[in-house]
This record gives sequence, structure tokens and C-alpha cells, in this order.
Amino acid sequence: MEFNKITAGDLSVIKAVVGEDSVVSNHDDLEKYSHDETEDLHYYPEIAVKPKSPEEISALLKFCNEKLIPVTVRGAGTGLSGGALPVKGGLLISMERFNHILNIDEENLQATVEPGVITETFMDAVAEKGLLYPVDPASKGSCFIGGNVSHGSGGPRVVKYGTIREYILNLQVVLPDGDIIWTGANTLKYASGYNLTQLMIGSEGTLGVVTKIVTKLIPRPTQDALMLASFATNEEACAAVSAIFRAGVVPSALEFMERRGLEWVIKYDGLNFDLKEGIEAFLLIEVDGTNQDVIFSECEKINGVLDQHNCKDVLFADTAAQKEELWRLRRTMAVSVKSHSVFKEEDTVVPRAKLPQLIKGIKEAGKKYHFDSVCFGHAGDGNLHVNILKGEMSDEDWNTKLKDGIKEIFELTVSLGGTLSGEHGIGLVQKEYMPIKYGEAHFELWRGIKKVFDPNGIMNPGKIF
Repeated sequence: MEFNKITAGDLSVIKAVVGEDSVVSNHDDLEKYSHDETEDLHYYPEIAVKPKSPEEISALLKFCNEKLIPVTVRGAGTGLSGGALPVKGGLLISMERFNHILNIDEENLQATVEPGVITETFMDAVAEKGLLYPVDPASKGSCFIGGNVSHGSGGPRVVKYGTIREYILNLQVVLPDGDIIWTGANTLKYASGYNLTQLMIGSEGTLGVVTKIVTKLIPRPTQDALMLASFATNEEACAAVSAIFRAGVVPSALEFMERRGLEWVIKYDGLNFDLKEGIEAFLLIEVDGTNQDVIFSECEKINGVLDQHNCKDVLFADTAAQKEELWRLRRTMAVSVKSHSVFKEEDTVVPRAKLPQLIKGIKEAGKKYHFDSVCFGHAGDGNLHVNILKGEMSDEDWNTKLKDGIKEIFELTVSLGGTLSGEHGIGLVQKEYMPIKYGEAHFELWRGIKKVFDPNGIMNPGKIF
């Protein structure tokens, strides 16, 4: 698809739609919109805009569709797959001014929120009313809920409460031709034709622009317990994960961390934590509910499973401050690892019982291709984040041989019954690996769906496939 550059005349029309103070055109000011958290990639848009209403977005999309100007929608810029990078230039629509919680409906346990609301801000607002929105990515303090919808985000508590797909009831979407629609209904059940709401979730801005989000809420648990279990090997820690579920316990979070990841968190964040010799892996396990006796009983069951899997030590968090410190170890791990080296992050996911084979294969690939890696992630979901570090690799090997190593990791992941991404999306950097998992029939269906929504291909071009 050949796109057109934005002309001076086009810019005048854009300014008339959103107002001159909502247009960013200076190259230096555009720098913040040229990157997200994906490696060190930069792609500048020609123009960035900060609209304030669905009607403004409607006018912008209708104009760009007629003029064949590519459009990229951006949330907070915390993505890890390059989904918000304007690789074709064109117009970038920043959702930063769509930052209002419109309604919290305590009678029906749902809320209506704009996509530019920070996820943690929304979580805190519903928590004040005794409710829970459990989708909490590691970047919850900065990411937008709209970006979470676009990428199908998860987080630690997916293991008990489910992914974002289970909490989005309805979406207001602006289509590329300017039409504004609601994708479904504000109901818990939906059996009225194709489910457009679910189709939009994870579509990474390639089908339209989400401008309002209706979420399901649930009662907030009042009690929780948190423990940190240590193991001599990665495989022993990973093997304990599925065994906990087989024992009849569903934790509210079950996170895996490698020792080296904790070492870098301690160094980066200055945390005081005693890393004992001979310990190579950790499981951070949370159990929540409303009855403390039930929670203690489940913790005892978990302890029994841990003993059977050669757990070396279990640390129980006794205070709220200690719980916060343990969660801080996990939540700051990604940024700590990235501060250490040039990196690439892959987002593998397999059935949880296959985690020992996955992590063993990742380490074997590292030895074969001479790269280092630090793994951590949502073990209870089988979702492992693989941070591949350049370390001592030559620039030539990093730029040429590394892709073969990543391909082998994804081939292993698929052979174990998994797929390429659990929650980060495909975006720009993973799309070349999609044929490992999907055949031409899948691509034809996706292209057909894209063509129906976006016949001129203006929406986030160059992403997913």
C-alpha cells in the first residue's frame, strides 16, 4: 500500500479538527512519540495530535482514510512489541487526553472508563468502593487501560481471575471511515452475532480506535497471604507450579524469578534482600480471599507441595510492608534487567506443566548461540518473559545469529503446545515469527478481517502480519 505524506493543506485541516494547541509538529517535540519500551527503536510520525473526543477522532480518521495517510494510535508508550511505533510516518493519535473514569456502577459491578486512564488509577478508584479490577500488568502505574485492551494484557492475577478478555463488556470504537459504534452490550452474556468486542481486544490498533471501555468488576478480596519459595534449580521451581494446582489450590498470583534477575533488582533498586548461596530460582505465591482460615489452609497445602519439589526455604511476608517489598522485587525486575545490557524480550507462553522443558530449552539455546538470558514471569499461566541479553556478544552475532536463536525458542514453545505471545502482543518485532505457529489459512482470515474494517490499510500499518 502506497501512503501519502501530510501536506501543509492537510495540516491545516488537522488543526481545524483538534485545535492548534493539540497538534505536535516540531521534530524535537515528536521524539517522545517516536518510541515505546521496545528495545531501542525509534520511528517518528510526521504529525502527532492529542484529540479530546470521539468526534474529533472520527473526523481525523475519515480525513486520513480519504487522503491515504497512515494512522498510528498511541497510549502511554509502555508497549514491548513495537505496536505503537509509527513505522510508516503519517499521523499519530495520542490518547493521553482521554483520561476520565466516567462511571463506576456499584449496582451492576461495572465501570465505564476512557482509554487514557492509567491502569493503577482505575484499580485504586474501584478499590475505594470495595471492588476489584484484577488486570494489573507490571507497568500498571504508567500504562493506559486502552493499551491493555489493544494488546490483550494480563499480569500476575490472571492465574485466578482471568485475562482482560474476561473483564471487557463493551467498547466504543471509531472505525477508519469515521463511523462510531459500540461493539456489544453492557451485559455479562452476549450471543448476538459475531463478538466484535473480543475481536477488538488484542487487535493492536489495526482495526479502529477505542474511545470508551465498559469493564466488569468483582468484589474485592479482604485477606491475602504472600510467600517466597526458593529452589536450587529453575526446573525444580517450574515443576512445582503445576503441582500446586493439582493439589486443588488456585493462587491469586504465582510468579517465577531467576536468581540473576533478583541480583539486578537489588543492585538497581537498592533493596535489602538476603540471597542465599545455592539458590537459583524463586516462586512468589499469593493466596487471597475473604476467610483467613481458608487462606491458611491453602498455604499449608502449597507448603506440602513445595516440600515435595525440593523447596529449600519459604519466606512468609508477615507485614504489609514486607509484602510490598516482595512484590517490588518482581515488579521492578524488567526495568532492572534492561538497565544492565542491550536486550530483546520475548513473551513465551505454554501449558504450565511444560514450563520445565521450556526454561531448559531456553538455556540450551543460549549456550548454542552464545547469548545470556534472564527469565521471569507469570508461571501460574505458563507465561515466561525471556530477556535475552547482548552481554559479550559481538555486534555482528547480535544482529545476525540471534534471530536463529529466538526462532528456536519459539519453535520449542509451539512444540510444547504454546504460542508466541501471552500478553505483550505481536506488533512490529514478533511478526516475522508468526509463521512458526500459524499457517496461510490464518493469514488469509486475518487479512480478510483487516480488509473489512480498514479497506485502505491506514490503521497501524506494518504490524502483526
